[in-house]
Amino acid sequence: MVKDRVVILGGGESGVGAAFLAKRKGYDVFLSDKGVLSDKYKAMLVKEGVDFEEGQHTSDKVFNATTVIKSPGIPDHIGMIIELKEKGIEVVSEIEWASRFTDGTIIGITGSNGKTTTTAWIGHMMHKAELDVAVVGNIGKSFAMQVAEQDKAYYVIELSSFQLDGITSFRPDVAILLNITPDHLDRYNNDFNQYIDSKFRIAMNQTAEDYFIYCYDDEAIQQSIGRHNVKAMTLPFSDHESFENGAWVDAGQIFIHLNKMVFGMSISELGLHGKHNVYNSMASSIVGRIFDLKKETIRESMTDFKSLEHRLEFVAKIKGLEFINDSKATNVNSTWYALESMSKPTVWIVGGVDKGNDYDALVELVDEKVKAIVCLGQDNLKIHSAFSKHVDLIVNTASMEEAVNLSHHLGAEGDTILLSPACASFDMFESYEDRGRQFKGAVRAI
Repeated sequence: MVKDRVVILGGGESGVGAAFLAKRKGYDVFLSDKGVLSDKYKAMLVKEGVDFEEGQHTSDKVFNATTVIKSPGIPDHIGMIIELKEKGIEVVSEIEWASRFTDGTIIGITGSNGKTTTTAWIGHMMHKAELDVAVVGNIGKSFAMQVAEQDKAYYVIELSSFQLDGITSFRPDVAILLNITPDHLDRYNNDFNQYIDSKFRIAMNQTAEDYFIYCYDDEAIQQSIGRHNVKAMTLPFSDHESFENGAWVDAGQIFIHLNKMVFGMSISELGLHGKHNVYNSMASSIVGRIFDLKKETIRESMTDFKSLEHRLEFVAKIKGLEFINDSKATNVNSTWYALESMSKPTVWIVGGVDKGNDYDALVELVDEKVKAIVCLGQDNLKIHSAFSKHVDLIVNTASMEEAVNLSHHLGAEGDTILLSPACASFDMFESYEDRGRQFKGAVRAI
């Protein structure tokens, strides 16, 4: 007997993964995308025997669903989603859907910045420990596709606020909240508290048997944790405060305490540098202690992990000039971490689609570290206004090639050229990945 009808809205990685999982579990499945599906995903859907449409959402084919799984990119406030909920049709995210078909242990990571690095770092550590683990979510394969193709004993999942907005029963065994800074506020009625509430949804179904790892030093988390009724065992991490159970920094050493077990290592041993990566490493190491991994495995993982593509990625050194690709920095806070980690005079390439950026937080670092600013975007007035009194030279460019060549001209031996846009990429590029790859291509063409 055919099971209930599942309709997927959106035909990207998460949507196609949800369709595969539903189909393989025996559901009547239909996928609808208002845009154009990629050839890759169309071929996959045809091969799997999933019925789909593109270029429209046909009401008759959507509103007869029992469950609708929507893409994270579709806001809750659009008419179709409101009407579906009013009709009593369940609307969930792909993360929620996938979690219903696995008994694997789930480690979920969210935050405004550092999610991808921390997710990959934990995955690296668990692979090194030879556990049956998959790294999924916003990084790599979708959670649903992995469950459909080969269920795992452990899942390390990068989670956005949009994905968390669509959960009802999703419950990570270990939840990590790295930080919360204003981002995507256009999806939250320009209300920072709504965005904070969205991030805390990662812990809403946890019980006393679970773990909630969070940054003690983050002001928004600290001010909000009391009103979110976290039931899991809380494990904070800090660069100055010590805890009975948690992680902290003291005299250049990281200490992890959990259930009277102690682990420590020098910050200088970390494979990634910068204050933000000290935080990321503490969160990752706590996970290692929760699962009682060998101290040697945790230590090796913290020391031999390499930076990800587009996240403070070393590209080349040309005539004494270092080129760093941080295209994944799509907000001010992410760029703050990048600038904070710079140890040499820096030519900073910045700009793109401004998401309501407040650049005040960067002024002190720009004063201290930036010798010139190269703007890369269609509207750079806000950048000029924010930094014209703090940097002698700010110039506009119209392409990545021009930005890289001009930065190369402005830099001197011993300087760093840093692409860290603090903005979305869609004015000039297909994605932050496209922006980063164009940067690397232009650097290599010098």
